[in-house]
Amino acid sequence: MAGATYATAALSKIGIRRLRGEACVSIIFGHPRDWWAGPVSRLHTNQSQHETTSVFITTEYTARERDVLSFSILGALEVHTGTGQVEIPGDLQRTLVQVLLVSEGQAVSGETLIDEMWGESAPANRVNALQAHISRLRRRLRSMEPERSASRLTMHPSGYRLAVDEDELDAAQFLRKVRRAEVVVSARPAEAADLLRSALSMWRGPVFGSLPGGSVCRLTSALYEEHRLRARELLFDAELSAGHHANILAELYDAHVSNLLRERFCEQLMIALYRSGRQADALDTYRRMWQRLSEEIGVLPSPSLRSVEHAILSHDPSLTLTSGEALFRPA
Repeated sequence: MAGATYATAALSKIGIRRLRGEACVSIIFGHPRDWWAGPVSRLHTNQSQHETTSVFITTEYTARERDVLSFSILGALEVHTGTGQVEIPGDLQRTLVQVLLVSEGQAVSGETLIDEMWGESAPANRVNALQAHISRLRRRLRSMEPERSASRLTMHPSGYRLAVDEDELDAAQFLRKVRRAEVVVSARPAEAADLLRSALSMWRGPVFGSLPGGSVCRLTSALYEEHRLRARELLFDAELSAGHHANILAELYDAHVSNLLRERFCEQLMIALYRSGRQADALDTYRRMWQRLSEEIGVLPSPSLRSVEHAILSHDPSLTLTSGEALFRPA
């Protein structure tokens, strides 16, 4: 057996190593004495006198691939380059990065940064302390992107700015996917559901993890959490419109019990239960929600929630329609 056919049958080793900073991936066929890999991006074959064939495939990370940065805040802060995760040491440095990231490319005043980093425990020489942390972070960022000509972290009359593209921040990517889903959910609910599941899968935990920062970071965290809940509501709308009520009952129940005063999850759960032949459970869900709203915050269910209960009691035909538009957006 000769050539590529023999080579495919004789696959004996896959090796990955690094040589002088270059990633080398080798797929090697043949006898161990022929194994070799080099930092050259090419395909090389070597056929020995015994008709064994060695194939060497190597690839390199370019400087651009090594140095591209990405930032993740949908969970504990993470910074990645093309070669892996990079640690930002110390709570003060991490808080500094967080508040600069959530400023959406706008300059942040020194006083705001000081308040976020230290709060009421700011040192007496707080301006000098901030400048020291800014310099340290600037050096750290430069070491991650040695090929970048200009610093990401710049000083302006109104404060400090961190340059981050939308594709480099997971929170921006999340919002972009949700916006795309909102556009197509009515016409293509299955496509919207896929987009929303992809967006929601980006979350690794609470924004900033266990380091919430000061008031700016906390406000941003609450805002993104609201976006996350809205994305879940939109996801369930899409799944119900696609007729997938039975498949999402467990998810809906979890969303409802985790957000007991959020009426939209209750509405969606009631619709899914009714469509699954569980009218009594749907009405019981409404009664418990009504009692909770009355006892905890002293209000009645919204007109939207009441309309779902009325539709269930009257067996409104619109409940069985996969579009569900009449109940998703009641008058």
